[in-house]
Amino acid sequence: MTRRTRRTSRGLVAAAAVAGTAAAALLPSPGAVAATLPQARVFMVNPVQSSGDQSLADHKDAASDVPASAYATVTLRNLDASGGLSGKWAAVRSETGKPAKVADATTYNRSDDQFEQVMAYFWVNEAQEYLQGLGFGTELPGANDRVQPVRLNQWGADNSFFTDKKDEIRFGKGGVDDAEDADVIVHEYGHAVHDAQVPGFGTNAESGAIGEAFGDYLAVAVGTHAATKYGWPLKADAACVADWDATGYSEAPHCLRRIDGTKTYADREGEVHADGEIWSRALLDIRTSLGARTADRIIVNAQFGFAPDTSFEAAAKTTIATAQKMYGTAAAGAVRDAFRARAIPGV
Repeated sequence: MTRRTRRTSRGLVAAAAVAGTAAAALLPSPGAVAATLPQARVFMVNPVQSSGDQSLADHKDAASDVPASAYATVTLRNLDASGGLSGKWAAVRSETGKPAKVADATTYNRSDDQFEQVMAYFWVNEAQEYLQGLGFGTELPGANDRVQPVRLNQWGADNSFFTDKKDEIRFGKGGVDDAEDADVIVHEYGHAVHDAQVPGFGTNAESGAIGEAFGDYLAVAVGTHAATKYGWPLKADAACVADWDATGYSEAPHCLRRIDGTKTYADREGEVHADGEIWSRALLDIRTSLGARTADRIIVNAQFGFAPDTSFEAAAKTTIATAQKMYGTAAAGAVRDAFRARAIPGV
């Protein structure tokens, strides 16, 4: 079963000239760890997030399309001894370019296939480290705490997906290559997390929408957490998902989807990405009420209790019950209020 990132194609925006060059000196990440560990350069979530420039556009991977300030130097953690991008939480391979070498990871830019490989490794590892930091894998059950296979540019279209048959994430190309945008990477990792928690999750319209919503929400959660951790100055709307990837098919301000919309249960269309915006807004409201750490521990832990074909109502009730068990009546009330604001029946 595939779970696709896209909704529908939208009008292309006109290409715009972009000042700056990726060949300039990198912006160091404040608080970077010891230089004895492997270093790499990645996008600070994505170039729109790091620059705030809605005029950025892709011209077939041209390095000059993105300013140097969009990049940051980071540490590649949890690697094995192979010299390639494989380790405790991710194993990356590419079918369109030579495998990236850890020793060269500070030299790649977006014109190199290897840059996308580095992005995929770093952000998958970052996402699992975020879950580990919430206690999943220690005091709470592990949530996809395994090596996640990732394949780059296997899909010959502007799309990416997680396949539960191989437990593999595949990133496509076309327009902005999907693995250039951390929101897309972490969104697809969200599907892998859900499937690890509930094998085969997402077998009907409402459970599929919940899966898409969680992917979008996790992308925002991990991106904002990383920005805080590394001291990255993000300048675009965090609630707008995949704004760099969306430059090829949306009007400014660019968004693949939003997690802060106003949709309610009555606005369902029967399309999982569109309907996911109902659920993701509820998750955002839970985070706003309870704080990031408490909210995300509840949200992820609740998913262990979802059925593969869960409904919005059943999943909401499970999340409320999880909040009650973990944090008590006040937390459960905040979660209930978030789902009631979306007019989800039965809560």
